[in-house]
Amino acid sequence: MATVAGLVPFTTIDFPGCLAAVVFFKGCPLRCPFCHNPDLQENDGIGDISWDEVISFLSTRKGKLDGVVFSGGEPLMQPDIVDLVHTVKELGFKVGIHTSGVYPEKLRQMITDIDWVGLDIKAPWDKYDVLSGRPNMVEKVKESLSFLLGKCVSFEARTTCDPTYLTPKDILAIAKDLHGLGVKTYAMQKYRTFDTDKNPPEQSAIDTFFTLENLQPIKELFPSLIVR
Repeated sequence: MATVAGLVPFTTIDFPGCLAAVVFFKGCPLRCPFCHNPDLQENDGIGDISWDEVISFLSTRKGKLDGVVFSGGEPLMQPDIVDLVHTVKELGFKVGIHTSGVYPEKLRQMITDIDWVGLDIKAPWDKYDVLSGRPNMVEKVKESLSFLLGKCVSFEARTTCDPTYLTPKDILAIAKDLHGLGVKTYAMQKYRTFDTDKNPPEQSAIDTFFTLENLQPIKELFPSLIVR
């Protein structure tokens, strides 16, 4: 059974164009140093709420919410995630997925039930092993990206711009690679500090990624560049 870490009953920012709830799951195979949910990396097998409670809540929100976002952690790490997504879809909600892309086979299995995907691109490909905290992830991420590009499902590729580990040149390199592959929507996410962050970067360093000088060449690559 799924290990649910929490439920956000209402959001306007996690699922583009939709009023949605967000379900967070425990567990992630990666150990990215800039993870903004580090407390969800481990899965102790004990949910903070039950899946039945999630379904009970959603049953009261038919006609009030447009969609449900599966997030984490890495939601596709859940062994029964395909069935969970299908259950929510059958309730009449649109389904959004936040994923690192390291489970392309799970993505394939659920694609007919998915309406939107937020695909994290952690780093330039040559830095992926170091910044994802786990080796041999690049090909899996590329496989997920290639699969999404070949399907009629809305998705964005996105990168968290942490100045401790990435530079504006890194982000431009990522953007050029994604553009070359055919990605149309790219989101640059500002690094957010968290309570256990022992050495957070200065705000001025975070802001460097988002100057006009650094944004302009990236903006020229995509029909839609999102900054959040």
